Amino acid sequence: MSLEYKISSTKRLKSLKSILKRKSFLRLIEAHNGISALIGQRAQIKTNGKAIEFDGFWQSSFTDSASKGIPDAEIIGYDSRLETLDDILNVTSKPLLVDGDTGGTPSQFEYYVKRLESRGVSGIIIEDQKFPKRNSLDRSAKRSLEDPNIFSKKIERGNAIKLDKDFMIIARIESLICGIGLEDALSRAQIYIKGGADGILIHSIKERPDEVLMFAREYQKLCHDLNVNIPLVSVPTTYNMITDQQLAAHGFSIIIHANHLLRAAHKAMQKAAETILNYDRNFEVNPFCSPVQEISKEVGFEWIKKQDKQIRIGSS
Repeated sequence: MSLEYKISSTKRLKSLKSILKRKSFLRLIEAHNGISALIGQRAQIKTNGKAIEFDGFWQSSFTDSASKGIPDAEIIGYDSRLETLDDILNVTSKPLLVDGDTGGTPSQFEYYVKRLESRGVSGIIIEDQKFPKRNSLDRSAKRSLEDPNIFSKKIERGNAIKLDKDFMIIARIESLICGIGLEDALSRAQIYIKGGADGILIHSIKERPDEVLMFAREYQKLCHDLNVNIPLVSVPTTYNMITDQQLAAHGFSIIIHANHLLRAAHKAMQKAAETILNYDRNFEVNPFCSPVQEISKEVGFEWIKKQDKQIRIGSS
């Protein structure tokens, strides 16, 4: 049931860094509503007697916007994002990272950090595109990058307002997305680290991981020169032939599977709708639909019935 996952906001906030200290890398799965979060919370396989599961969640601006029928262009406001976030937090216990787009203005970012931190969110990732951002996976979109020193000041402002040192502000670098190249990406990483970034996400839309792996090699040298150990984050949406283990071996500490639950649901819903129209009934849809009872059990209706039964027995 969904009520079984209980954790204080403070403990949840701190849990991401705590897991990072214990594990070589973390896997995060996208969630865009309560039931997708429950699926991510419970997903588990066993390999050689060892349980493998996701370590936490990613609230993607793309999937949150798309699930509401809105383009991913910083149209959805913070209040709407927070409503989705609450749905995820209410039924799970694992840490959550939030996709903060550009972070808005420095003042907007400060207030967003405060609101996320108070809910027990473990951190936010903001990207160095200029407002309004365009989805990084759209190869035809025109985009420009923020001055790295201005972006770094936004990171500093966010750090100044947060109360808990374990709340992470991670800088997402879009240099490779914009075709500016490795040197610019590394220069930005250095500026953002000096500005107080708790992590660096290097993004790419290439189908091969070569450029992110090259960045990872140079990034390790940069961290050595700066005498820091700042986590490196990967989002392998397009270069998806490389495994999580391989990315971890190249120095990535957090690996985000950023949009796959929504994309899987979207394709399944399209198929179901078209099948009903094609056959003039819903019988043919049953083989690829979860039973109503299974969904009811997933969200905790069996527990409600059990409580109802105990009430009736107690009053008889």
